[in-house]
Amino acid sequence: MQKSELIEKILEENNGILRLEDALLAGISKTYTLDFIKKNNYEQVARGIYLSPDAWEDGMYILQKRYKGVVFSYETALYLLEMADREPLQYTVTTKWGYNPTNLTKQGVKVYTVKKEWYPLGITQAHTPMGHMVYIYNAERTICDIFRGNSRVEIQDRQTAIREYAAREKKNIPRLMEYAKIFKVEKIIKQYLEVLL
Repeated sequence: MQKSELIEKILEENNGILRLEDALLAGISKTYTLDFIKKNNYEQVARGIYLSPDAWEDGMYILQKRYKGVVFSYETALYLLEMADREPLQYTVTTKWGYNPTNLTKQGVKVYTVKKEWYPLGITQAHTPMGHMVYIYNAERTICDIFRGNSRVEIQDRQTAIREYAAREKKNIPRLMEYAKIFKVEKIIKQYLEVLL
């Protein structure tokens, strides 16, 4: 397979987004890749990430590729899990304690930080509206997060989320209660579930 065909394959798999890292992993030189990008009028959307002229920019995917270690959470996770009435006004992510969120907050991203041992709990993947896979917290973790004391999620969004969760076929109540115990929101989650189930 020729180098240009390899790049086209990468682009097809990533809906028109080319990461320099992916080209290098495919055995294509940096010089050739940058030349291809220039000749084909690709737009640089982040460091090492380029967008084909006929592709739509996927802000969620690009944000996560730029900032390793961020997981979409709270309102953004609710939206991707289809447990919200509306699209969030800003992206919400969670990182480990010690992560410097300055660049993210400058871009209007709402950042939560958690203990390192809590960070991996419930990480899964979901498709963005543009079709890319991103890391998010699962429904059970997200429910617990939005009821925690530091949550800035509006009450009607909380109620919508727990109502949507209760109506799901694929809910995992034992996992939800396990997480609720860890995050110390067991009492409030039980109260809601008693009404809804």
